[in-house]
Amino acid sequence: MENLNPGAKNQIRELVMRERTMALSEREWKHRLRGYGYAIMDTDEGQMITSLVQGAALCSLPAHALA
Repeated sequence: MENLNPGAKNQIRELVMRERTMALSEREWKHRLRGYGYAIMDTDEGQMITSLVQGAALCSLPAHALA
């Protein structure tokens, strides 16, 4: 996982969750995230927010994100 400070991880999570509340579907949400350079990837540890540019996992996705 990318070595980010906790503040940066929280900002990324906040952006991802804000976009989730504005999107009408999971598909639209993932499309919106691509515009910011992020993606959601399923891993053994759960869902991770990843960087499209670096291809690296940045932080975990909150469990309630898809609820």
